[in-house]
This record gives sequence, C-alpha cells and structure tokens, in this order.
Amino acid sequence: MFDKLMAAQQKADEIKKRLDAISVFGEVEGGAIRVTATANKAITAIEINEDFYKDADKEEVEELLLTAINKALSQADQVSATEMQAATKDMLGGLGGMFGG
Repeated sequence: MFDKLMAAQQKADEIKKRLDAISVFGEVEGGAIRVTATANKAITAIEINEDFYKDADKEEVEELLLTAINKALSQADQVSATEMQAATKDMLGGLGGMFGG
C-alpha cells in the first residue's frame, strides 16, 4: 500500500513539472494584450501592444488586462484538468487490483 502511495506522489510531482512546462495564453482585442502563464497558473509574461497602449485609457487597459489574465488562468485550469484526468486514469488502472477489479 505504501509503495502505491509513493508512486502516486511521484506521479503528482511529474504532473506538476509537466504543467510548469506548458504555456497557456489569454488574449484580448486581437492581441492588444496577451498574457502567458504556465498550466500551474503562474503568470510568465504580459505583452501590451504599444499602439494600443498609447491610445487606451487607464481603465480600459486595466479591464482588458484582467480579462486576458482570467482567460489565461481558465486555459491553465483546462490543461491541468486534462492532465490530472489522464494521470488518474493511469493510476486507477494500476490500482484496480486493490479494489477487486
């Protein structure tokens, strides 16, 4: 049983490393603002188009920045959920004997 728990912890660490290596994006206004994050929800870059920035007011930039960040974090959630489902399926396949399956 302990070995299976250690294997599950190792698998969780592998998933975290994989999610750290996956980039997701949130973009608004056709690329006026683009936010890059890892699938572990760490923001890694924010790009604001210079022409857009010159013409936009503070509230517009803030609002669009929030939208772009939320889109990136939503993408991260989706990727993370997909990775976790795949890992859980693999682990349950390996643990099936424990539950009489």
